[in-house]
Amino acid sequence: MTKRVEIEWKEGLKFISKKGTNEIVMNSTIAMNSPEDEELVKNNFAPMELLLVSLAGCTGMDVISILKKMRQDVKNFKVIVTGERAEEHPKVYTKINIHYHFEGNGIEKDKVERAIELSYTKYCSVSAMLKKSCDMSYTYEIKNS
Repeated sequence: MTKRVEIEWKEGLKFISKKGTNEIVMNSTIAMNSPEDEELVKNNFAPMELLLVSLAGCTGMDVISILKKMRQDVKNFKVIVTGERAEEHPKVYTKINIHYHFEGNGIEKDKVERAIELSYTKYCSVSAMLKKSCDMSYTYEIKNS
């Protein structure tokens, strides 16, 4: 299966990608020359941030769908991804941590661990690619009502 995306240059280092009525705006700190530029960069994603967003989305979708199939009563769920980048160009990620935060009623630790493990080792194609180039880890917390 082949996927295709398109970006369009707007100005400076600002690019936009559209899909239907949705759009993603990318910008870079490299282009900052004024306070207006700083505001643009603060409110838009850099390409390397979008890589972390993709990882969070991919594994998050896996984990929540697996837990729903396991009949876990998850009320709130978020994924926080942090990445450390190399100092030298091309400044790739050298370490990434995925932190899963669950809130709900009677969420079982062993089922959470199984869902995360399945995503991490089998289903999440983004993590499969990133594991080949950097150290990856994950942590989680469960808050039951």
